[in-house]
Amino acid sequence: MLLRSSIIILFIFIVGCSSRQSPAPVVDVNSQLPLNKKVRNSLKATEYIVKKGETLYSISWRAGLDVRTIAFVNKIPSPYQIFPGQKLFLSAKSAKASKNKPSRESLQNQQQTVIKKPIASNKKQEYGEVTRGQKIVKKPLRKTGTFSQKVKRWVWPVKGKVIAKFSTKKQGNKGIDIGGRRNDSVKAAADGRVVYAGDVLRGYGQLIIVKHNDDYLSAYAHNDHILVKEQQVVKAGQVIAKMGDTDAERVMLHFEVRFRGKSVNPLKYLPRR
Repeated sequence: MLLRSSIIILFIFIVGCSSRQSPAPVVDVNSQLPLNKKVRNSLKATEYIVKKGETLYSISWRAGLDVRTIAFVNKIPSPYQIFPGQKLFLSAKSAKASKNKPSRESLQNQQQTVIKKPIASNKKQEYGEVTRGQKIVKKPLRKTGTFSQKVKRWVWPVKGKVIAKFSTKKQGNKGIDIGGRRNDSVKAAADGRVVYAGDVLRGYGQLIIVKHNDDYLSAYAHNDHILVKEQQVVKAGQVIAKMGDTDAERVMLHFEVRFRGKSVNPLKYLPRR
């Protein structure tokens, strides 16, 4: 009886193994998450050496930081040009520890609110009143970076069905996945400029990052091939790539939107359909 039970169990095991039609995805043993998704946005170091093909935007994308933060810490002026082998600090603490922090004057210019109190002379003000020896307090202009710069119009990058939604979990989906067929047209979701086009970022395959303004970026991953170049200006609805499955388990578009370096739900911006 025991022998018969052992034979039955062995038969079921063999049948179960032979029924698998495709190989199991590579999974990280700690999180049970497919490796090609775990490596997305995986740059957690405090210092980084630039590799060939990278831009400051692609590095800030991996680190989940606003590109302006990295540029400020490393004193890199716009348009944020970097070169292979260059050492970048990804936090103010690491820059300070390496004695390469921004100067005190630079910090004051960026952070300090200055209130000027000139002594007014006997002259007419803008509204016709005369001041005699009074102190006029001039308030500084509002910083443009404090307020969100809205994108005028968003459009869907592809027509397919959403097969995976945005997640706020630590290892969750940082955008949405949209199904489709190979070589379907991938379109820019809004007007902007291409700030990265390549395949250096592991987990994204052939990737395009578009800057829409100082606040918003969008990304288009797993393309079969890219039709635009870095620094190229694109319009909403313009075809920028063809859908594929580079570094993915199936043909799809992985689409992300970032607000000041942080992932946000693209469905909050795309029109309802």
